[in-house]
Amino acid sequence: MKITISKENYLKAIAEAESEGEVVIAATLARWLNVSAPAVTMAVKRLRRDSLIDVGREGQLSLTPKGREIASHLLNRHHLIERMLTEIFGMEWYKVHEEAEQLEHAVSADFEQRLVEKLGTDEACPHGNRVANDTPTERRLRGLLPLDEIEAECRVEVVSVFERDRRLLEYLDALGVRPGVRITVVNRNYDDTMNLETGARNVQLGPAAAGKVWVRPL
Repeated sequence: MKITISKENYLKAIAEAESEGEVVIAATLARWLNVSAPAVTMAVKRLRRDSLIDVGREGQLSLTPKGREIASHLLNRHHLIERMLTEIFGMEWYKVHEEAEQLEHAVSADFEQRLVEKLGTDEACPHGNRVANDTPTERRLRGLLPLDEIEAECRVEVVSVFERDRRLLEYLDALGVRPGVRITVVNRNYDDTMNLETGARNVQLGPAAAGKVWVRPL
């Protein structure tokens, strides 16, 4: 069985969508990968034929053990490349996801091993995300909450941010909301926006963006 770049991308997308708490169906993959419905249909047939995914009665897609192994390997490689770009080359954290998307298929096994030896494998990526056990349920079990659930006058530490939206990452960075930063929710407004204190600044954040930021109450 040949594992093509296309197959890897579909398997990784399923794993990533699961990590965001989504029930994965064909339409989910079309949205995540920005491809047509017919393209997804053909890909699902190939992946099912190769025993890389299972398809439920309602059309739910799930990874088989072999499919999850491939997806996890690619996600680990993706995270290693993101860490290389930030920790070794100093690239801004909000830029590295797109770069890693391009490089993850071009890295040789030898180079990947060198990255493991240099960086290790236990750290989260620059956006604070983990490869394994990083679903919303698992995050809550670790004591994390989405920022939009935090009450006024609470102080929190930003742990992770949804990384597949470059505009969101740039927006949050400009506000000073990034992994490792401690912020205070000053108040919550009638329109569900939040006033935050980030360092010496007071900024406002809407619920859509706040829901993509996971924090640890202090």
